[in-house]
Amino acid sequence: MNYDVILIRYGELALKGRNRDDFEEALLRNTKNILRPFFKAKVRRNYGRMYVELNGEDADAVMERLQRVFGISSFSPTLKIEGTEEAIKQAATELMLSLSPRPATFRVETRRADKRFPIPSMEVSRRIGGHLLRNIPGLKVDLHQPEVTISVEIRTEGTFISCLTIPGPGGFPVGVSGKVLLLLSGGIDSPVAGWMMMKRGVTLEAIHFHSYPFTSERSLQKVRDLAQKLTRWGGTVRLHVVPFTEIQTAIRDKCPADYLITIMRRFMMRIAEQVAKKTGALALASGESLGQVASQTLESMNTINSVINMPLLRPLVSMDKTEITDISRRIDTFELSILPYEDCCTIFTPKNPVTRPKPEIAARYEEVLDIDALVADAVERTEVEEITTKRQETDFDDLF
Repeated sequence: MNYDVILIRYGELALKGRNRDDFEEALLRNTKNILRPFFKAKVRRNYGRMYVELNGEDADAVMERLQRVFGISSFSPTLKIEGTEEAIKQAATELMLSLSPRPATFRVETRRADKRFPIPSMEVSRRIGGHLLRNIPGLKVDLHQPEVTISVEIRTEGTFISCLTIPGPGGFPVGVSGKVLLLLSGGIDSPVAGWMMMKRGVTLEAIHFHSYPFTSERSLQKVRDLAQKLTRWGGTVRLHVVPFTEIQTAIRDKCPADYLITIMRRFMMRIAEQVAKKTGALALASGESLGQVASQTLESMNTINSVINMPLLRPLVSMDKTEITDISRRIDTFELSILPYEDCCTIFTPKNPVTRPKPEIAARYEEVLDIDALVADAVERTEVEEITTKRQETDFDDLF
């Protein structure tokens, strides 16, 4: 079937009241950018809907891209037809005959947004259904569990008919919710956390702590590759690479082994907060899940959080590993995440890390370290890389 237009729907955006126009403009901009390689396709919006006029472009390729645009709740490839009863009947018949295998049951749903159309919605559905029953042998109506639903939208800008609704990723358009700095390791969890934050409309930057030569260049490249996967959903990601070797060595040499992970993560938070302030980020985000490892008990989270004032968002906090892994597979980060390159969180892991650390004890152990100097030096020597997506995947690059 050669479709004319892809009709885009959005859910949560409809609830934004006076901010709705700003959200729709952001969605329009993001959609245009991700479809930039399809130069013939034109994107426009009308109240409550957005349309991609294909102008001969491949509908399947365009729809694959639309599944990576946050803010889209669903979309349908449609035929745009004249707003007459006969035209609707003819298009409905063509759609049904194009399906393979041929469905045995169907229903018709009509939405008449243009009240100038003289026939009420339910009557349109009844007439189209009757026409299909008369002209396609073997069809039956099933209003509850049909194999296919013919959807008719009669709007002032045109009449659209489709038989396929594809879920979008939902959420808010990237760029409408401020900036967040993600603590990006090489594991499974943190890329998923970044993806979930982008789904809520944030512009994402990332920070990674690199302990060369304890961690290799391959481990850093793995993080770059994970960041690049995230760019497919939200444009360029600025990656802040922090030299962490000196701090990690000082902690190992001067602090008790059972508090090593706790104190190390407290330093990470201090550094991340300083970098976030420099970049204009309003919060930090991490891939922590409650109770998953020793540093992710409530006591550990409280002790680690106590050194910063900036909000720390944990979108995975209530999820189990299976749920997180399922998302990582869906967003294509899992295979990268399981590559066996160590990061700074794993190279000095003690045999028996404390699981219920206390802030006052951690602070006492840190007294042997020059905290301010170590943090300031790490922030000063942090390098920033612009991670952009592959051109054949999307062209969000200049948006955020």
